[in-house]
Amino acid sequence: MHQNQSLQGRVALVTGASAGIGMAIAVELASRGAGLVLNARRESRLDELAQRISDQHGMINGKPRAVCVPGDASDDDTINAMLEAAQEHFGKPADLIVANAGRGLNGSVMTSDTAQWEEMLRTNLLGVAKLMRRSGEQLLKLNEGRDWTKHPSDMVVLGSTVGRHISPFSSMYGATKFGVNSLAEAARRELGPKGIRVTLIEPGIVKSEFQGVAGYDPESFGQLMEKFAPVLMPEDVARTIGFIVAQPAGVHVCDVVIRPTRQDYP
Repeated sequence: MHQNQSLQGRVALVTGASAGIGMAIAVELASRGAGLVLNARRESRLDELAQRISDQHGMINGKPRAVCVPGDASDDDTINAMLEAAQEHFGKPADLIVANAGRGLNGSVMTSDTAQWEEMLRTNLLGVAKLMRRSGEQLLKLNEGRDWTKHPSDMVVLGSTVGRHISPFSSMYGATKFGVNSLAEAARRELGPKGIRVTLIEPGIVKSEFQGVAGYDPESFGQLMEKFAPVLMPEDVARTIGFIVAQPAGVHVCDVVIRPTRQDYP
């Protein structure tokens, strides 16, 4: 456990927490003292993670450190349930929102599976926008009644290096992350002056189950990972986020691109 319990008393909401970067973020924030609202589609994986977090990092006021809200992160009812779970379980709203849920898709505008476009757009872009809208409303209301300089509040959005630098092999996925980039920057300009930090994290190649779900060819993508090895691990991204949200309220780390050292592009 971190000697500096810099997130003690805070409640974090993490979408896509059942594996990969999302799971690593949940563990990192718990290790720093936060309570967790965990979301993903796979309920059994969430339950296992919540139990592990409580076992390793202790309870909060006699209650489990993590509460689970399974479901589609882009669904309005699921988003409302996540925000309500924080209040019901911890007695306070979530003040650290991590919009991590998303999925990849192999291929370009010309080659990717068009049958998957709408679901990816809904998950990666519309779902993130909905969560930002609802949580942003809640954070604005929360800050009306307190001195925000003593109580940091954060919205962390997961983008990608392919959302900043065009990559033809995954341009449809990259287009959704271009959109996320714009959403985060616009929200930062709107919410930052009101004491709400909005941070965009754009990882390069991270070793996780993401590539398999996205449909990348194991052989060719494996060669790419070998070329850039050692690639990032989910814990590398999570550790970066832990550092960012632990800063004093007056310090705003806005954008971070994090790559394996040998990854030159994208």
